[in-house]
Amino acid sequence: MMSSVKDMKGVARGGTMKAKTIKRILRRRFDSWLKSIPDLKLQERIDENSIITGGSIVSMLLNEKASDYDIYFRDLETTAKVARYYVNLFKKQNPKCKFRGGAKAVDIGVLIETGGLEGRVRIVVKSAGIASADKADGYAFFEALEPGSPEQEEFIEEAVAAAEREEKAEKYEYKPVFLTSNAITLSDRVQLVIRFYGQPEEIHKNYDFIHCTNYWKSWDNELVLQKEALEAILTKELRYVGSLYPLCSLFRMRKFIKKGWTINAGQVLKIALQLNEMDLTDIKTLEDQLIGVDVAYMQDLINKLREWKEEKGKDKIDRIYICQLIDEIF
Repeated sequence: MMSSVKDMKGVARGGTMKAKTIKRILRRRFDSWLKSIPDLKLQERIDENSIITGGSIVSMLLNEKASDYDIYFRDLETTAKVARYYVNLFKKQNPKCKFRGGAKAVDIGVLIETGGLEGRVRIVVKSAGIASADKADGYAFFEALEPGSPEQEEFIEEAVAAAEREEKAEKYEYKPVFLTSNAITLSDRVQLVIRFYGQPEEIHKNYDFIHCTNYWKSWDNELVLQKEALEAILTKELRYVGSLYPLCSLFRMRKFIKKGWTINAGQVLKIALQLNEMDLTDIKTLEDQLIGVDVAYMQDLINKLREWKEEKGKDKIDRIYICQLIDEIF
């Protein structure tokens, strides 16, 4: 069931931000980002095909500061054009990004993958990710960092912080500060997701918890608030609705619990049942699930799996060996 802004009377509780205010904030932030793109044709295409959804709306409903704004696109062409624009801009603004430690060459490009009736846009970075920084030699790569270490988490934080320091002098430039195969992180707390595209209901098939499924549409400036999502937000209860990436959900669950959310045993069982349908000893399946978690966080393990597959010429890997790799890496 969906509720429009007009249906929101009486939903707010305990000082929750009003839906009209949220819509105004999202529209203002979106327009600010849009104006940073000089290509008017691309501006028009983006304005007709963008969706903001996920944690930013949840945060505002809880009267919390939104950590970032996740923007999706409803067709392949818009997604590809946005990816190409920001990859080219990143290269232009960061010419040294072609090198790692002055030695290993790194190439960046945009790949349009096709298969069946659908396609996928992927930024090709020959490392786990690449970020700009404010120092002359300040380029670092995730593959050089220990997965899961504090240093790795600080990597993105420092890249974004560097952009925010510049932002104080020149506000709202929306510079690309971090690229992965799945998303483009801009300064000013905007993230452009390129891994998925489509109408909101299609995008939310890749979401796991119901509270993240409220959304705003650029083409008609409508904020859509789902009744079930609002109930979960007001009670801070994790309700699992199924996902293409149940392994990712386990990692995300830990993050929410640290923030005071709760989850009952039945919801955890639903995640386990969906995971049980997958063969995680199949390297392709496991890699896809790990990328769904975070390509940077799991990159070392993914690289090890690829090396094993190439060396052995097999598609499946022994469960005991996977556990050994996990103990070595983490």
